[in-house]
Amino acid sequence: MSHTEFYARDEMAGDERPPAAEQGIVAWLRKNLFASIPDTILTVVGLIIIAMVLPSVIGWAFINAQWTGTDRSYCATVAQGGIQPEGWSGACWAFVGAKFQQFMFGQYPIDQRWRVMLTGIMFVALLVPMLIPTAPRKLLNAILLFGVFPVVAFVLLVGGVFGLQYVETARWGGLMVTLVLSVVGIAVSLPLGILLALGRRSKLPVIKLFSVIFIETIRGVPLVTVLFMASVMFPLFLPAGMTFDKFLRALVGVALFASAYMAEVVRGGLQAIPKGQYEGAASLGLSYWQTTGLVVLPQALKLVIPGIVNTFIGLFKDTSLVTIIGMFDLLGIVRQNFSDTNWASPQTPISGLVFAGFIFWLFCFGMSRYSIYMEHRLDTGHKR
Repeated sequence: MSHTEFYARDEMAGDERPPAAEQGIVAWLRKNLFASIPDTILTVVGLIIIAMVLPSVIGWAFINAQWTGTDRSYCATVAQGGIQPEGWSGACWAFVGAKFQQFMFGQYPIDQRWRVMLTGIMFVALLVPMLIPTAPRKLLNAILLFGVFPVVAFVLLVGGVFGLQYVETARWGGLMVTLVLSVVGIAVSLPLGILLALGRRSKLPVIKLFSVIFIETIRGVPLVTVLFMASVMFPLFLPAGMTFDKFLRALVGVALFASAYMAEVVRGGLQAIPKGQYEGAASLGLSYWQTTGLVVLPQALKLVIPGIVNTFIGLFKDTSLVTIIGMFDLLGIVRQNFSDTNWASPQTPISGLVFAGFIFWLFCFGMSRYSIYMEHRLDTGHKR
C-alpha cells in the first residue's frame, strides 16, 4: 500500500519581481510613447515640433534675455553685456524685476505692504493644514480659516483701526486683487452654489422658482455684464447719499456669478446619486437634512470634484475682467505699465504678459493637481 505525502504551505508566497521587459525606462517608453504605430507617429511628430520650437524659446527666455536694468535702454540696446546685434530678440525680465512689487501690490503704500504679506502668510498657514487630509484639529482649523481669518484679513488690509493706516481699495492692485477676488469668490460660491442646487431640486415651488430664475439669469449673461451692473448700475438704485465700496460690489458680483455655475455642477452630482440611497436613508429614519448632509451630498460632491475645480479655475482667470470697472488685477497692472515711457520697448509687453501668464498657470495647475489627488483619495474603488 503506497502512501502519498501532501505539502501544505504555512505562509503566503512572496511577491515575484515583474519581468525585466515590464520595468525601467525602456518599458515606460514602450508603454506610454511607442505602444502602437499611431502612438509612435505622434511621438515622433511631437519630438520634431519640440526640437524646432524649444531652442528659440530657450534663447528668448534665458540666453538672450536681459535680467537687470533700470530703463528700456537695457532691453533695447544691451544683450549679455554687449551691444545688441542685428535681429537680436530676448525677454526683458529687467522690466518685470523693476515692476515686481507693483505687480504684486498695486498702489498699496510701500511702508504698509507688510500687512499684505502678513495676511498672505496667515492664509497659507491656515489653508495648508486644511488641504492635508491627515492633519489634526480640522474643526479648529476650519473655524480659524473661515471664521476668524476673514475678520483679521479685513482689518489688516483696510486698516483704519488699532493704529493701522486706512488704505482705500482704489489703491489695491496686482496679484493681491486677483487673490482676494478669487479666494472670496471660491469661499462664497461653493456653499451658495450647493444651496441653489438643493433649491432647484426642492419640492417647494417658491424656493425652486427663485433658484431657477437666479441660476438661469446669471448664467445667461457674461461676467462683464454682471461687473458693469454692480459697478455702474447698482449705485443708481440706492437712496441718495448711500454708497458701497466698488471693490465690495465687484466681490459680490464675482461670487454670485460663480455660484450660479457652481449650482449646476453640484446639481449634476445630485442627479447622479441612485434613488436607492434616498430609500436607504429613509429606511433608517433620517430626516431630509440628515439624508442630504450625511448621505447624498458627500457622494455628490465627490463625483463632481473635476467640475468644481474647473469652476474655481475659471473664476480665478475671470478676475482679470475687473479691469473694465477701473480695478487692476495682476494682468491689468501689467498692461497698465506698458505705457511707462521708461520701459517702452518691443520686448516689454511680451515679457510682462508671459510673466502674468506664468503666475496664472502656476495657481491653476496647482488647483488641478490637488483635485486629481483628492479624486484618487476619495475614490473608494481606486487601488493604491
